[in-house]
Amino acid sequence: MARRPSKHLRAPRPLSSGAFARLEHKADGAWMVQSMPADSATKTYTCPGCLQPVVVGTAHVVAWPREASIGSPSAVEERRHWHTSCWQRRR
Repeated sequence: MARRPSKHLRAPRPLSSGAFARLEHKADGAWMVQSMPADSATKTYTCPGCLQPVVVGTAHVVAWPREASIGSPSAVEERRHWHTSCWQRRR
């Protein structure tokens, strides 16, 4: 039986940039932001705003730049999971 390739070697799954994501402008540019409801939050992430965990079952937001940074093949690869309050405080 063949094993599936490691998820770390697969291309990132695309996030919606249409119906569920909204465009927000911050001091460092335009960001696509998508709300993640608690029942869809099945993994723990580190919030880049406070460096604390966004634990399983916590509603939060996922944000990625509208355009990829120089050297990045895709803006989706730059997505990060933020506590909603940390994202709202971000300028």
